[in-house]
Amino acid sequence: MLPSKLGTTGTVAVKLAGIQNPSGSPSRMTRVLTGITTSGTPHLGNYVGAVRPAIAASHAPGVESFYFLADLHSLVKVQDAARVQRSTLEIAATWLAAGLQPDKVWFYRQSDIPEISELNWFLTCVAGKGVLNRAHAYKASVDRNRADGEDDDSGISAGLFMYPVLMSADILLFNANKVPVGRDQVQHIEMARDFAQRFNHLFGGEYFVLPEAAIEDNVATLPGLDGRKMSKSYDNTIPLFAPHAEMKKLIASIVTDSRAPGEAKQVEGSHVFQLYQAFASAEETAQMQVAFAEGIGWGDAKQKLFERIDAEVAPMRDHYEALMAKPAEIEAILRDGAQRLRTKYATPFMAELRHAVGLRDLSSAPAAEAEAASKAALPVFKQYRDTDNRFYFKLLDGEGKLLVQSNGFDSPKDAGQLIGVLKRSERADAMETPGINVLVPVDEVLAALLQLRNAEA
Repeated sequence: MLPSKLGTTGTVAVKLAGIQNPSGSPSRMTRVLTGITTSGTPHLGNYVGAVRPAIAASHAPGVESFYFLADLHSLVKVQDAARVQRSTLEIAATWLAAGLQPDKVWFYRQSDIPEISELNWFLTCVAGKGVLNRAHAYKASVDRNRADGEDDDSGISAGLFMYPVLMSADILLFNANKVPVGRDQVQHIEMARDFAQRFNHLFGGEYFVLPEAAIEDNVATLPGLDGRKMSKSYDNTIPLFAPHAEMKKLIASIVTDSRAPGEAKQVEGSHVFQLYQAFASAEETAQMQVAFAEGIGWGDAKQKLFERIDAEVAPMRDHYEALMAKPAEIEAILRDGAQRLRTKYATPFMAELRHAVGLRDLSSAPAAEAEAASKAALPVFKQYRDTDNRFYFKLLDGEGKLLVQSNGFDSPKDAGQLIGVLKRSERADAMETPGINVLVPVDEVLAALLQLRNAEA
């Protein structure tokens, strides 16, 4: 999870009608959530793949942006306390130096929101172990153990196994609509949807919005010094704010082929060109492509690459170094963001969820029973995943009588779209869809749907 980011399409209606942005102006906004694990020093790949596009997206109209430092996630792999602390400071300073405006977005540290950990437990109690068994990171670790002749779970912590649940809590606590991820992270968003649906179904309410993965095919994955994906795991990174001389030396060490100056070079597969393209304009990229065809020497190409990266990074480096010299100011920004976020969203929503699962004030039992009876009087759609791993829904009247049963769908989104159509249906012919089975006279179904619409109006 979150090897570098957690990170954010279709729009899902936000649960709360009066969403407000951090500055307090009310509006209906799409919530977008992004996180970076605090397990190392930010590098060029983090910047190009997560930080830069996320900050650009935060300026879009109608978007409420959530940016967090995933320090709880870092504990899965890092047991060096000083490294976690240092990385948290470096990543916070990176976001701020790159232009994040904490007065216009939500900017916080994961561990400063205790409601995330509480929701993590609620979701753990509804998450299927079979679903977690299929998590890519866990399966990859099991496969490595088998290849080495070890026990399946040798060296695998419960934290690694359960981190998709914590990731789900990060997302669902704030009912994020969109989470920007690479294709390797889509499975985790599907898990979050699954856990949200299970909770909604078990506790009889639409508590959680079903998040959607915004797959970032247009965001570059940068090669590292050795040509593999730039990653702390491969020790092949170029630190984003490395000193001028160090960055120049690292860029000079990028692996290239043996073609001499004057020999035409291919841009396809060239690590130098891929890095240059991630920072250059379209015009500059075209010029470099011509230079490759004309046989530019690798030394000259790397010098141009260094100059292009330095032109973008140098102004931010000065700001970053100033921020790093004032850690107390960064601490204050993070604590302020967390406190405001808890007050506005996390604490009241967790109170609602605690009530839903039965963690209630005992003196309020009679009122709770009356509320439950009131809710039971309304028809309800219930979504669920069956043993065939397909997604279904059913419509029950206020007394629990089954009115409509769906057929199976390949994804929860498909099932949810048909529910949306049915909720708006006012004519009998709308019931003539192959996706559902009407089990009572159509008039009863239409009456139940009208009752729902009136209640939601």
